[in-house]
Amino acid sequence: MTQDLLMTNFCLPAGSAPVACVDIGGTKVAVNIVDERGAHGKVVEPTATTGANDALAQQIIRMVGQSCLTAGIPVASVARVGVSSCGPFVLHQGLVELAAPNICGGLAGRARGLPNDWQTALLEAPLRAAFANVRVENDGIGALEAERRWGALQIEGAPMASCAYVTWSTGIGTGLCVDGHVLRGKNGNAGHAGHLFVNNNADALCGCGNVGDVEGLIAGNAIARRFASEGYANSTALFVAAYASDARAIAIIDGLCEVMGRMLYNLIATLDIQRISLGGSVYWHHRDYLLPRLQAYVKGKLPPLTDGCELVSAGLGERVGDFGALALVVQSE
Repeated sequence: MTQDLLMTNFCLPAGSAPVACVDIGGTKVAVNIVDERGAHGKVVEPTATTGANDALAQQIIRMVGQSCLTAGIPVASVARVGVSSCGPFVLHQGLVELAAPNICGGLAGRARGLPNDWQTALLEAPLRAAFANVRVENDGIGALEAERRWGALQIEGAPMASCAYVTWSTGIGTGLCVDGHVLRGKNGNAGHAGHLFVNNNADALCGCGNVGDVEGLIAGNAIARRFASEGYANSTALFVAAYASDARAIAIIDGLCEVMGRMLYNLIATLDIQRISLGGSVYWHHRDYLLPRLQAYVKGKLPPLTDGCELVSAGLGERVGDFGALALVVQSE
């Protein structure tokens, strides 16, 4: 069954109240309603990055209402809202605010080009004022839980005990599971491997303010910032050139794969995991080109650690974000 059919045909048990699934990325926000009839009412918009720092939360509240209207259900009937969001998170009085590099312009300052000066974006407090039951998790954790439940991080239908999900998209994020325990950390930020320092390239300013971390070097928006002056306006243009045998584009992508490959190796060496599922827009649209290159950076490196760990494409494909939000609100069903 394709990811679209699985998402469309996924139904809550008869008589269950509807749930809202919210996927927040640095580029877009998506909302679905899921009930006993399946998933419907999907709404997608660019992520709000202007106005007051509650703009994103207000956007989500409005989009849930719009999704309910499209699905033909009253907002008041929504029992739970699952929010799978890019991070990092900051806890304020126990509630999640976002300090997301691709949303909050105050972290790296004007040089990063975001149209706001937010240090954090309010999220959980406004949502809890609007909805009775809200669960917010890092999108890496949401995707990890979805891949363990429905995707590529299963063995004979059972969730893998030691595994990871990695997204290569607007940003770089991970979800980590060791010995059956999903890792969250003190503020829910475990898995921010995209902010591991790699080098001090002056052209690699991350939205978090770091210079030379993984995300600042290879994320989708980093590719545009670093290589537009060489004629590659974005990741699509870079890969199109590589497919046309452009030697410079191929060399750039090899460099990107070296950074990501080393990050993946470091996860394997640190956590002793069995499988890593890969997704995200940059990876997914070029997975046939990227996967063997990433595998080459892991295979044969300290075999006692890397043997028996495989890199695979996400079983849920481009819908992993939708399923990630869904996993947050159906896991107890």
